[in-house]
Amino acid sequence: MPRSEHVSFCTSRDGTRLAFATLGAGPPLVRAAHWLSHINHETQCPLWAPWISLFARRHKLFRYDGRGCGLSDRSVNDFSLDRCVEDLEAVVESCNIDRFVLVGATIGAITALVYAARHPERVSRLVLVGGFAVGRSVRNPPERTEETALELKAIEIGWGHDNPAYRQFVTSMLIPDATSDQARSLNDLMRIAASPDAAIKRLRPFHMLDVRAIAPKVQCPTLVFHSRADARIPFEQGRALAALIPGARFVALDSRNHWVVDTERAWTQFVGELDSFMPELPRQLASKSATVLEALTRREMQILDLVAGGLDNKAISRRLGISEKTVRNGVSTIFSKIGINGRPKTIVWARNAGFGLNPPTE
Repeated sequence: MPRSEHVSFCTSRDGTRLAFATLGAGPPLVRAAHWLSHINHETQCPLWAPWISLFARRHKLFRYDGRGCGLSDRSVNDFSLDRCVEDLEAVVESCNIDRFVLVGATIGAITALVYAARHPERVSRLVLVGGFAVGRSVRNPPERTEETALELKAIEIGWGHDNPAYRQFVTSMLIPDATSDQARSLNDLMRIAASPDAAIKRLRPFHMLDVRAIAPKVQCPTLVFHSRADARIPFEQGRALAALIPGARFVALDSRNHWVVDTERAWTQFVGELDSFMPELPRQLASKSATVLEALTRREMQILDLVAGGLDNKAISRRLGISEKTVRNGVSTIFSKIGINGRPKTIVWARNAGFGLNPPTE
């Protein structure tokens, strides 16, 4: 966990204790809990760490483990949508957040949607990723009935074992184009985040939802992302959801993954659309990147551009005709000057600043 991240606890309306973490500085951004999470594990996870870095680079990020998950209470029986919304309400109240950007991915998109509809005075902007208008079990006719039953049975039988085969079955539907490290990290997260029973109980209520009457009540500017070839939630469901929200902007991502990962081309589109949608930062924050760039030498900017393009130190040394040690020292100096520790966060920052737009082939 990053040294600047702080973990605290609050209590939801029904007494469930929830763990939440804060990271970064700037205007508040709250991430609604998705299906399975573990706030300690996610920061080291190649799947979710880039998302955390992306949200925290210009905002103060608030995220929490949903009931039954991670550091939150595990012995819970009620996983209904209302309880999930109450959990989000508890975190917001505990953190004394007045008005904020709200982001929800996977089933967290539905929690975020309902919260925004109920609390228009709190949510300044809403971002939804991989959401739906009607749950799979109540669509007419119901979709993927056998697949849903098989998925739940795989969770029940296999998630408690060290063998990841059962978890990989779900991973292959969620992120089919992930790298092996990303897929492995999701397999591990499934085992660490929740018991098989809690995973099923968190998922099942969302199959039964119909939010077509709720979505039109959202009043804030809304950005809806959905992958064109999402194998989890049909693309048409994402488009239908966006059509129900007044004035919502819909962005179709060229991806097969339920949520985009930072190693695919759609990630750049995702980041660009997100940045365009976010409110302008105060002038002193907006000018920070320009001030930092002025401190970099020409060679350091060359190195940074190649880092943003995804090259490792050895490849950069070959490209620039300098020693690997020189590259390593240069990267360390860049970390110090831009105030970021770690390559993944640096890549996100650099791409946001305009570097690595034309990744070199190596």
